[in-house]
Amino acid sequence: MKGFLTDDFLLRTETAKRLYFDYAQSMPVIDYHNHLPPDEIAENKTFETLTAIWLKGDHYKWRAMRANGVAEEYITGNTDDYTKFRHWAATTPYTMRNPLYHWSHMELRNPFGITDLLNEQSAEKIYHACNAQLPQLSTQTMLHHFKVETLCTTDDPTDSLVHHRAIAAKPIGIRVLPTFRPDKAMAVENPAVFNAFVNKLAEVTDTDIHTYDQLLEALHQRHTYFHESGCRLSDHGINTFYFSPSGKQELEAIFSNARNNRKITPYESAQFKTAVLLAVCEWNHDRGWAQQFHAGAIRNNNSRLLQQLGADAGVDSIGDWNMAEAMSAFFDALDKKDKLTKTIIYNLNPAYNEVFATMAGNFQDGTVPGKIQFGSGWWFMDQKDGMEKQINALSNMGLLSRFVGMLTDSRSFLSFPRHEYFRRILCNLIGNDIENGELPNDIPWLGKMVQDICYYNAKAYFGF
Repeated sequence: MKGFLTDDFLLRTETAKRLYFDYAQSMPVIDYHNHLPPDEIAENKTFETLTAIWLKGDHYKWRAMRANGVAEEYITGNTDDYTKFRHWAATTPYTMRNPLYHWSHMELRNPFGITDLLNEQSAEKIYHACNAQLPQLSTQTMLHHFKVETLCTTDDPTDSLVHHRAIAAKPIGIRVLPTFRPDKAMAVENPAVFNAFVNKLAEVTDTDIHTYDQLLEALHQRHTYFHESGCRLSDHGINTFYFSPSGKQELEAIFSNARNNRKITPYESAQFKTAVLLAVCEWNHDRGWAQQFHAGAIRNNNSRLLQQLGADAGVDSIGDWNMAEAMSAFFDALDKKDKLTKTIIYNLNPAYNEVFATMAGNFQDGTVPGKIQFGSGWWFMDQKDGMEKQINALSNMGLLSRFVGMLTDSRSFLSFPRHEYFRRILCNLIGNDIENGELPNDIPWLGKMVQDICYYNAKAYFGF
């Protein structure tokens, strides 16, 4: 019987161990998609308690605590930090076979060096032991500790990017770059969100926005500003892919109706999203950016908690929209104009893994290795089973060797052990194939392949 979370955690064969320890473990990290707050990096923030750095904003843990019968006041309420942590500690044993159990203990070991199991009995000891280390674990210190070379935050087009610019002006040894996320510019189905965004966009661009064309002009101005601030990526959180072509008059009418708080039909929303997305994708191509599409989440299902806590409250789940035809038409429209840039498509519903993997193959054009990427297991799929399914689908339908690898997609500075988690899973799969005679025992080549997936492919692909 193996011990829990030993050095060979998740590595079942000697070949897997060799691939991990000799090739994967020491690779730097390019975390090209996360939700870390750039102000906390710029100011080199430290945290007073483990709760503040570990539980605040972590909707994965919130969901688990609710499922374990913990009252909301001990999750997101005004209760003191230790009480919240104690409720999480009491929940942790009940998360066995949920990835939270692995992640939580990996994060306690690295960077805190805590090897005790977290539970209600160990809560106080672990809480105080971690708190004692927090003054030395500033945000920048942690990023260096985890060998982060480049990270890309997720930023609204109206953001000032003042913190990114401050970091660039006074380098910290880590690239901290913005990502252009214009979801609200397309949210006409929610006029309150859309209008608040348009008003803010008009303010930051010092322009009047009374028409659809003026919206695009202001959005393009911010795209330029992001480019000048080091941005080389856009990101789009979409329910499904859209391809509902429209004429200029239709778009102006939809824009006007949204600005006047009139009801927008689902078809009109799809028309508007199609048009804005196509415009942004063409700008991305013209500037040599890459673009990411995170598709398949049905968000804010619990209206009571949405009203109480706002978005990102831990009440999102996997959706089941049809994807293939609109995705094909959307990318084909860009490809026909030679305006399809490097693209990563992330799938949330595992039923569509092969759909996404084969769709990526339709639009490879020989200009860039792995130009269209089937992205890593995302959100509910960034766990062992989900990662293995994504890796296997990509291997079967495309070129795993050209994969740009893992990212954290996290709001926590303690989430970087997820790169280790991914690397161990990757090495285990390849190591098993070697020992089963399904791949040759060519360790130099397969070790290089592992290093490419962990680091070098992303470095070449994004060209930061």
